[in-house]
Amino acid sequence: MIALIQRALSASVTVAGETTGEIGPGLLILLGVEKGDDQQKAQRLCDRVLGYRIFGDENDKMNLNVQQAGGSLLVVSQFTLAADTQKGMRPSFSGGADPADAERLYESFISCCREKGMVTETGRFAANMQVALVNDGPVTFWLQV
Repeated sequence: MIALIQRALSASVTVAGETTGEIGPGLLILLGVEKGDDQQKAQRLCDRVLGYRIFGDENDKMNLNVQQAGGSLLVVSQFTLAADTQKGMRPSFSGGADPADAERLYESFISCCREKGMVTETGRFAANMQVALVNDGPVTFWLQV
């Protein structure tokens, strides 16, 4: 599983003109699911994302995680993160999980975040989404388990 996490001042997702998720300060998480990913990886990635220290402390050092900083989450499914871009001029998506498995693990990741007390907004799985972000920093990290 892959999480591209971006520290946000604000972020939102719109589908067909309807806002499906919106946060103030926190993390925009673009989540990709690969073949072979499972429930254990979803849990481990959830723990890594929530524990990752990328928010400033009183000395403006990256020592706080999103929970300690009082932030929220916006989780958006992003199958293109699993693309193979090593050859040619068109990405291959053969490494991505099949849609049913990807949706199950996407929902599992979201449930894990909520169970740990995080305010968690979402996009809509497999929809054409428009994502707006005010990236704070900018601060962006690729986490993979």
